[in-house]
Amino acid sequence: MAMKLIRCGMRHGQGCVNSCAVCGAEHQSVIVARRGRCRQDYARPTPDEAAQVHALLAAAHPQIAPARPTPDADGNAAQTCGGVPNVLESLIGTILSQNTSGHNSTAAKRSLDARFGRNNFEAIAAAPAADVVAAIKMGGLANKKAVVIQNVLRAVRAKHGAYSLQHLAGVAEGSTATAEPFSDEEAMRELVSYDGVGPKTASCVLLFCLGRSSFPVDTHVFRLSKLLGWVPSRADRITAQAHLDLKIPDDLKYGLHVLMVGHGRRCKGCKGGNGGKGECILKKWLKERRGVKDEELETLVLKAEEDAAA
Repeated sequence: MAMKLIRCGMRHGQGCVNSCAVCGAEHQSVIVARRGRCRQDYARPTPDEAAQVHALLAAAHPQIAPARPTPDADGNAAQTCGGVPNVLESLIGTILSQNTSGHNSTAAKRSLDARFGRNNFEAIAAAPAADVVAAIKMGGLANKKAVVIQNVLRAVRAKHGAYSLQHLAGVAEGSTATAEPFSDEEAMRELVSYDGVGPKTASCVLLFCLGRSSFPVDTHVFRLSKLLGWVPSRADRITAQAHLDLKIPDDLKYGLHVLMVGHGRRCKGCKGGNGGKGECILKKWLKERRGVKDEELETLVLKAEEDAAA
């Protein structure tokens, strides 16, 4: 489904937990990113290019499973990028995972559970903000994340009469009965309606928890997409996510996302720290398939790194 509404959610002056690209002197709390507004003349990535890069990365990183696992009821929502069946827990875990390491976010979620009880959303919502901050401090940006988490919980309770978003998973509130499933667009629309929930966080919940065909764009995915020329040169992360969600085939979205994140973390050859030099299978692919020269590759790496850091 098309991603029509994207909400940053952070009020001016708060700062964006989700590295939102719309914050600035003239902050916009709501922006529109319609597939129809993506550059239709910008053909990349083609389905074939997406499949080639998926195959390359899967072969280079056999330790990364490109098949989508079933959400784990016993998993840590931060460690699994929101890959748990409880939608509200998935959202909280994904918020905790922003702008920090997996180790730190996992520890923050574990500490939050130990302090309040796992999925004791009522206790978290009612607690003094300082208690929530203390529980998640090891995850970084604790003051901001605590505000977002408590505000989301209170807003969900006010809207639905319960601390639950299971209706997004097609489960009727207060029961295990099947409800009319929400479309991808409807689920995205609801998630980004909560203050502090940006498009990337919402997309992670769709992909890892709800099993939808969504393509989150984090720092690694954005940088590599820039390197590959898969997004227009002036695209920010939000525009890039809308564009890539349109262009990448649904059956490749999960695998390509986790593989690009994994490659971005591990490969030094496509990072700017060494001047754009070093071995990288994506650089080799660009050279062999697109005729990019070595000196051009170094420039592309540095520019992609610069854009991702902006």
